[in-house]
Amino acid sequence: MNRSVRLSRWRASGSKGIAVGRIAWRQQLAYKTDFVLRASFLLLILFVFEQLWSAAYGGDFAKEIGGFTLKQIVWYLVFTEALTMAVPPLAARIEEEVKNGDIAVRLTRPISYVGYHYASYMAEAAFRFLVHLAVGSLIAWPFVGAPAFGAGWAGLLILSVGALSVLFLLNAIVALSAFWVEETSGLSFVLSKLQFTVGGMLLPLDLMPEWLQRVCAWLPFQAALYFPARAGVQADSAELLRDLAIQAAWLIALSAIVMFIYRRGVRKLHVNGG
Repeated sequence: MNRSVRLSRWRASGSKGIAVGRIAWRQQLAYKTDFVLRASFLLLILFVFEQLWSAAYGGDFAKEIGGFTLKQIVWYLVFTEALTMAVPPLAARIEEEVKNGDIAVRLTRPISYVGYHYASYMAEAAFRFLVHLAVGSLIAWPFVGAPAFGAGWAGLLILSVGALSVLFLLNAIVALSAFWVEETSGLSFVLSKLQFTVGGMLLPLDLMPEWLQRVCAWLPFQAALYFPARAGVQADSAELLRDLAIQAAWLIALSAIVMFIYRRGVRKLHVNGG
């Protein structure tokens, strides 16, 4: 009986999460101007990076730097930029809920507060990722040619699910700190800069100094950007399995941290208004 009750609760939670995700996905279709602006910004960023890396490689498509050709570097940047720009502003949303008192309503709904934000976040992030991936291809494809479709893209898509989940948890840790400090923009800024650097967004970790690579290997940021982007340009089944295992370990560890912060925060929460 207890088992059947638990299964029913899991099914109900799953149905609610799917419903929330479906609504979030549909909402994205309404922000056409926002997508045009972000797409234009992405094209500008990729154009600048392509010019810089083309100069670094001397326009030689056969040359390798750190095991990456010019074509691989450009597509690597497309993948990391698509993942980075796919992330919704979770911290700003939770911060606003705490400030205006909406969180009092959220906490009384028949769905987990963290689960609600995760479902909404993943649906929105998946939509943004696919759009930015398509937009990035518009400039990378004519410049360096078509990507190597096949196992690499399969690895990219598989690892991207875990990557977006890791990014959610990292942002949730910052966002839930609003239960204490309310203003989280400074922490969000630090988190974004860590993703840009030690996360491998600006360049593959393989091109960094060896001592810094060792440091990055102990941080969760590589699982969010570097793993899926590298898999997209350098398919390797052994590395894919290892990366999936590392992602899973970080998902478990970060989930525990998020739930600890959430439970402590709910006890101490003082809502301003609402």
